[in-house]
Amino acid sequence: MGETTFNFKEIQGREERLVPGHRMCAGCGGTIAVRNVLKALHPGDKAVIGNATGCLEVSSYTYPYSSYEDSYIHSAFENAGATLSGVETAYKALKKKGKVGAEYKFITFGGDGGTYDIGLQSLSGAMERGHDMVYVCYDNGAYMNTGIQRSSATPSFADTTTTPAGKYSVGKTQTRKDLATIMAAHNIPYVAQTTYIGNMKDLYVKAEKAIYTPGGAFLNIMAPCPRGWRYEAPDLVDICKSAVETCYWPLFEVIDGKWILNYEPRKKLPIEDFLKRQGRFKHLFKPENEHYIAEFQQEVDRRWEELKLRCEM
Repeated sequence: MGETTFNFKEIQGREERLVPGHRMCAGCGGTIAVRNVLKALHPGDKAVIGNATGCLEVSSYTYPYSSYEDSYIHSAFENAGATLSGVETAYKALKKKGKVGAEYKFITFGGDGGTYDIGLQSLSGAMERGHDMVYVCYDNGAYMNTGIQRSSATPSFADTTTTPAGKYSVGKTQTRKDLATIMAAHNIPYVAQTTYIGNMKDLYVKAEKAIYTPGGAFLNIMAPCPRGWRYEAPDLVDICKSAVETCYWPLFEVIDGKWILNYEPRKKLPIEDFLKRQGRFKHLFKPENEHYIAEFQQEVDRRWEELKLRCEM
């Protein structure tokens, strides 16, 4: 695809496809993810939006009302990938028969619960079959809609309602699943990881590439949750920035199998800079638990070095 010159003012001036009036929380990362991904659609282009059950779905769609200007389909937790791949297939069949003339793009959204876990099978199938669609995961690191239970996207030692920190526990004991790498192993044309930093150029450019690259595409967007991560709404962007600067959440893309590192911090910050901003990790800063921060740092360093090696190949 021919990449559009990035013009923040022009992009943000485009029509809103996720309109005001939804019930997402103040400081919600998911709302920003959806709004800006849809801004990457070129003016006048049509889209079909899919959405797995989750925070986004229950807050932006209550039958018969929708916050979307485009055609919208609510799927169950487990089948957002299958639903939109079916719609894309039906569209191609109808277009071949001359019953549909307009051009459409197909984009579906799911949280990490409906993507990393419950919906992984249908997502994997849709990508393996090569449907011309984009799957966007707004990764808020837990099942926030149903009570802040841990998911496989939850980072180590996070305090959730199913991995509570306390006298006998320091939170989740397992490491976070690396879903972007799993999706890259499907050999699809485009995979990218991003979040909100600066003027959001990284998010926008990757969203545009995903939408206008023929074939399957996957976007993983770190989308903090103020209730689950326990931060004040204005701190959202600073948390995202610290995630990138500590290399907890690297910015990269995989284009036709080639790994590309989009940003490398001049001075990599210690993971404490990311952890201390969130109430879900406050127990790690007790003297008896500080060695867990060192464990967390070791895992971040390991994954960062592994990513750099992939990008150098």
